[in-house]
Amino acid sequence: MAKRPLPDQIKSLKGTLRKVRVNTQQPRPTGDLIDAPDYMSPGARAAWQYAIAAAPPELLKRLDMSVLEVWACAADIYRQAQTKIQAEGLLTLAPKTGVPMVNPYLSIANKQALIMTKAAVEMGFAPASRSKVSAATPAEDVVDAWSEIVT
Repeated sequence: MAKRPLPDQIKSLKGTLRKVRVNTQQPRPTGDLIDAPDYMSPGARAAWQYAIAAAPPELLKRLDMSVLEVWACAADIYRQAQTKIQAEGLLTLAPKTGVPMVNPYLSIANKQALIMTKAAVEMGFAPASRSKVSAATPAEDVVDAWSEIVT
């Protein structure tokens, strides 16, 4: 499978953006993500708020809402499944036969972990995807060597 092209913003942060290769038609999302959708469960809302608080400033935009929604809902279901696994164990008894079987919540937790991982990579939450980008130093922190020269 071919590697997907990186957005110009990511290339700029990495320092690999070439002006001749800038996609002038690339969409520039606006508006920051703040509030979770009303339908979300309390656990998904907590995951949403955690992501908003932990993400670098200006990273998540309104256009990213659906990806963050998927991640937050999957995180909630994952935590619920893990709670059941901790309470019941990895093996449980089949309801009709009483034979030991793998806890069905394990399958749910594994599926949600895959969904969370895919969404996390898309949003730059995964360590591997973060390591490819370096955040620019804010302008107010940059020291201008020429600023102390009196004209």
